[in-house]
Amino acid sequence: MTSIPRLPTASLTTSCRPVFFSGEVERYLLPGVDLESDGSDRPTLLLPFQSSLLVITSHRLVFVDEASSSAREIALSAIIHAFPLKKSMSIRSMFASPRVRLQVSISNDGTISEKGTKSSVITLVMRGKNTDPDVFYGKFMEVLRSREWELTASADQGSTGLEGSSSASGVNDLRITMPVVGVSGILRKEQEIWESTDKNLQDAFQDLNALMSKAKEMVQLAEKMRQKLLTTGSNSQGSSNDEEMGSKQDMQDWLLSVGIASPVTKETAGALYHQQLSRQLADFVKTPLEKAGGMITLVDVYCLFNRARGTELISPEDLLQACALWEKFDVPVMMRKFDSGVKVIQNKSHSDDEVFARISSLAQKPDALRKGVSPSDAAFTLGIAPALAKEHLLSAESRGLLCRDVSAEGLRFYINLFNEIDSANIYTIKSHGLLNAWHLATTVSG
Repeated sequence: MTSIPRLPTASLTTSCRPVFFSGEVERYLLPGVDLESDGSDRPTLLLPFQSSLLVITSHRLVFVDEASSSAREIALSAIIHAFPLKKSMSIRSMFASPRVRLQVSISNDGTISEKGTKSSVITLVMRGKNTDPDVFYGKFMEVLRSREWELTASADQGSTGLEGSSSASGVNDLRITMPVVGVSGILRKEQEIWESTDKNLQDAFQDLNALMSKAKEMVQLAEKMRQKLLTTGSNSQGSSNDEEMGSKQDMQDWLLSVGIASPVTKETAGALYHQQLSRQLADFVKTPLEKAGGMITLVDVYCLFNRARGTELISPEDLLQACALWEKFDVPVMMRKFDSGVKVIQNKSHSDDEVFARISSLAQKPDALRKGVSPSDAAFTLGIAPALAKEHLLSAESRGLLCRDVSAEGLRFYINLFNEIDSANIYTIKSHGLLNAWHLATTVSG
């Protein structure tokens, strides 16, 4: 009796999106897919979940169960053969779910793997509504024939071979026409790499078509440079000065924001476009939120996200729909609208009480008691943009913590002292409390 094959576990992001490998790109999405084994008389469900979301990438088939936030995968390199779709005009076939049969390689422990010793046949059952099996099969065969995983593997091996060529044995050196030896060889190889990089940049900016065709290569190049900087930074000695470390950090941040290697598009996601866009956006805003103090305006997110997507731009309506869908998903971010109408994105862990406590502490300092707090002062203290700081100050005013003063010098906020005044004796100033601190501060300034 043939053993039932098992699928390896795949990693997911916090928004239930697959974690892609280096050089891996998303190609097609198909909801409502079951996976069955043909190894027994009765078809057996292989996955621990039903009606999963199938994500076809350039390297894998990823089956995602959004309810349990888990996923399984099949490497395309483990697929030996894809059987053609069966065309039948019988009444039974008209009501049956479309199926695609695959022959896969299985290892000794029963796991579907590229280095298997035997094979088995599994079946993809498409139970989703409005599913076109011909379109799916065409997309799948197009990805399978491209064999992009082999190109990525050969590129990684080539880069590894170049980096380790200076310490290679004499047998391996015979394969290289001009061996890289000593400092001159290393400098020559670095020169060749930079010349190749410079040529790619010049070719990319020839015209718009060339730029679009080279966009993916530029993103991959930027990612490799960023990883190299990270590796160099971790291995560097303590002799590096602060200016050099700062320039490296700026370069890493710039390269990190260059682009998304596999942006969600309407072509690949279809009816799931806004759902998957929402999940990818939730993953993307983590880094900008950390740098912006936990809150960032929707306008800034729109600019950053479109810049990262390269040529696959989205509209403001798409961004709003994607943010609105966060309420249905278990993601750590949310969209918020202030009373003034300003829309922002913030972490769910963001606490207004903590912000108000910091604003109140700022407003009680002697200088603030005399001159008040401007949005710029609050922005510097909170580490956020002045526009957002102003919204927090207005919210603190609505809570009764601050009082507003609008004059020729601009908008300023003061700590609310009315709660400290005794209504029975308004001219008496106690020897303690905020009112006394304000009196001392203004007296010294006078």
